[in-house]
This record gives sequence, structure tokens and C-alpha cells, in this order.
Amino acid sequence: MSKKYDLRLFSLAAAGALAFSGLTSCGSDSGADASGSNNGETSVTADTGTVPETGEAAPAVTEQVVPESPTANIKLGLICMHDESSTYDLNFINSVELARKTLGLTKEQIVVKTNVPEAEECKQVAEDLAGDGCNIVFADSFGHEKYMLEAAAEFPDVQFCHATGTLAHTEKRDNFHNAFASIYEGRYLVGVAAGMKINEMIQSGRITEDQAVMGYIGAFTYAEVISGYTAFYLGAKSVCPSVTMKVTFTGSWFDIEAEKSAAEQLIADGCVLISQHADSMGAPTACEEAGVPNISYNGSTKEECPNTFIVSSRINWAPYFVYMINSVVHDDPLDSDWVGSVYTDSVQLTAINNDVAAAGTHDALDEVRKELEEGTLHIFDTSKFTVDGKHLDTYMADVDTDPDYTPDTEVVGDGYFHESEKRSAPYFDLRIDGITLINEKY
Repeated sequence: MSKKYDLRLFSLAAAGALAFSGLTSCGSDSGADASGSNNGETSVTADTGTVPETGEAAPAVTEQVVPESPTANIKLGLICMHDESSTYDLNFINSVELARKTLGLTKEQIVVKTNVPEAEECKQVAEDLAGDGCNIVFADSFGHEKYMLEAAAEFPDVQFCHATGTLAHTEKRDNFHNAFASIYEGRYLVGVAAGMKINEMIQSGRITEDQAVMGYIGAFTYAEVISGYTAFYLGAKSVCPSVTMKVTFTGSWFDIEAEKSAAEQLIADGCVLISQHADSMGAPTACEEAGVPNISYNGSTKEECPNTFIVSSRINWAPYFVYMINSVVHDDPLDSDWVGSVYTDSVQLTAINNDVAAAGTHDALDEVRKELEEGTLHIFDTSKFTVDGKHLDTYMADVDTDPDYTPDTEVVGDGYFHESEKRSAPYFDLRIDGITLINEKY
């Protein structure tokens, strides 16, 4: 899977740039913008020497040949399902911009296409990018995968990379690749913060132990979402044993009104803290209006929700973009399935809002993060949860995706569920005890 040593070096070299306390608008250097436009050019000229004060002719100067940058021939096309108004897509746009700066690419070497639906239009956009000279095309949404595969077949010399997909390891195309990060680690971390906040609410008398109910808004009832909300719940439960959780789904990755309405209903049903796997400000806004603590996703909402925002997790895609570009530059094969982690700095948290978070949250999360990096903590430790009252010692997951979602791979061993080790995209789809699904959306 991922080459951890390469990515760790990237993390150290770009430590200043990678410090993340919230999503910002794309680019600020020399007029950089997300569309890949360039407002100026730089050039290098040879030093021709100076004329001596004696008036004698200057000695002949041999022109220095400046070698072309190894990245000079790179052109990357980024396909986004929405635009900067979606925290999900903005996260990709910001990450590719950071990678551009890290590698010293010019602005015209990055082309961003926004509002590309999960439909035939995606194939046309991907083919247009390849036809316009992009030697790497990357798409950010699950439903883009089919169309990216079709485009890859038409342009065998172009590398097509896709976030959150499931087919690369079975399609076995040399120019098609899936990538993801173990964001369930981030969700577990923020879950710990949520559990600590609920403990504070219990200890202060604001709620009782049996009122320790969290709410969670998901987009779809997919393994990716199930894996995330389960990790969030287990993180909370690791510090607040009495906590339970209700989950509702909107049927959309980005729907401000649906997400806000879902949060309002969960709050009305007694949920005392809300989190989400959806991409708008709908749920955080509902929490701020109701005074209910919130764990957001993909960026800080502290500015908009100063009284309720605690912390947020996100995938930092910059390490993958750097890896992807360097692989093409050096003609190295790309992993069919790449997985980043907390260790590779691919999973990040925003700054904690200490005005809302429970005391000691920062130190507690640092300790959990250390355990994750050292491999001493497994998120889906089967001794920590039950399904229908029983602990798991075996489970066949649908890893090699087929139309019937047939279970095909054993994923429980050594006492834990091995998430994202058999392929990059999550396949944890278990319904564990303590979590109630209000509805389902596919």
C-alpha cells in the first residue's frame, strides 16, 4: 500500500505549511487561484559578469545552462463534484494547492474542474483534461469511478487516480488507481473529544448518564460512512461508557437544508452532541442556534459557531498528491490502492476550541494519537464492541466489489477488524450495539 517513509519525509519538510486550524480559500501566492490560472511568469537568466573599472573588456562568460525542473512536464487535472462551497471539495482544492507549492509547480500545471456530476459528463471532463495535456487526472467523488475507468481505457499513457473508489485492485489497470486515508482514526480521535465533553456535561449536572446520547448525520448508508460513525462512537465510548448514538441519513453529500433539519430533529429527540459525515454548514448551524456542542467535518467552524464547535477531522490529501506527482516524474508505478494515516499526516485535526472543549482534551488526544502512530491502538478492536450482543472472531467483508456485494475476504484477525488493509476504501459495514439507525439511504 502506501510508502510511509516517503510521506513522513514530506510531512516533516512541509510541517509549517501543513499546520491546519481550519480551511481557507485556495491559494494566496502571486495570485494563485483554484482554477489553475497564472497571473505572471518567472524566468532565469545567466549572469553575464561586470565591466572592470579599468575600462577593459569584461572576460568572456560561459552561459550557464539551467537544467529543466523534473516536474516541468507535469500537468494535473483535478475533478471536483462540487465547488469551494462544499467543505469536502474545498479540502481537495486546498490540498492540491499545498502540493503545488511544495513541489514548486506553476499555476498552469494544475487545472481544477468543479461541479462535475457523478455521470457521463465526468468521463468527458476527464478525457478533455487528458487531451489538453494532463498526464495525471484525479477525481474526488465515489460516483466518478466508473467514468474515470472508461477514460483510463481511452488514454493508457495518462494516470487516472480516484479518491474513495473500490475497483482498482480488481480492474488491474496500470493507469488507474484508488486512494483513501484512514479517516476513521480521525473520527475516533474527535470521538474521544466528544466523550470527554459529555462527561463534563454529566459531571456538571447538565445531563444524567442515561441522557448521554449523541446524534450523527450521515449522507448515505455506505461502508465509508458506517466505518466513520462507528469509529466516532467507539472513541466517545472509550471515555464515556454510558454513551449511545442515533444516526440519520440525508441521501445527499451536500444538502444544507436536509442536514440542518436532520440535526434539529436529533436535538429534539434528546441528542446532546452532534457530529456529521456530510459536507455543508447545515448541522453546525443548527447546533449553534440550539446551543448544542458540535464536532464538524473537513474544517473548523469556530468562526461561524464559536459557542458550540469543539474540533474537526479531515483527510489531508497533499501527501498523496506529492506521492502521485513524484511517481509520475520518476516513472515509478503508483499503488493500485494507497492508504494514508495519522502517521503519514494524511489524517489531521483542526485546532481545538478550548472555549467549548472539556478540560484536558488536547493532552488526551495527543496520547491517543501517539498510540495510533505506534500501532498499539486498533480502532476496531473486537473486544470493545458487540454485534447482537456477541463479540466477533470472524467476518467476511465485500472487498472485491461485485454487483451483489458478495462477502469475499476474511477481515478479522489478531483481535481486531482490519479496516482499509485489503483495499484503500473502507469496508466496515457492521451494525454494532449502542448505535441506532433512524433511517437508511442508498
